[in-house]
Amino acid sequence: MESMGKKKSRPRRSFTPEFKAGIVELCRRGDRSVGQVAKDFDLTETAVRLWVSQAEVDAGERDGLSSSEREELAALRRENRRLREDVEFLKRATAFFAKETR
Repeated sequence: MESMGKKKSRPRRSFTPEFKAGIVELCRRGDRSVGQVAKDFDLTETAVRLWVSQAEVDAGERDGLSSSEREELAALRRENRRLREDVEFLKRATAFFAKETR
């Protein structure tokens, strides 16, 4: 009764860019719907739709951040977070040494 109406969660999987490109190509051909392609390959329909959408952005057919821009943005955010942590550490070290020299 506890899981009534709830779907089992599936473990997070990762796919190669080549696999994603193949799935997107199958969807673009128009032989099968996105839902059917997802079902045939045991994928979620949402994931397949996101892959198709991202492929359209990368091809310039739709507005949005391309895959390379997304990667660059993620890298810049990581670097920004690291630099903020460094600044915070340096502030604390400065305060510590300023207190020690008085």
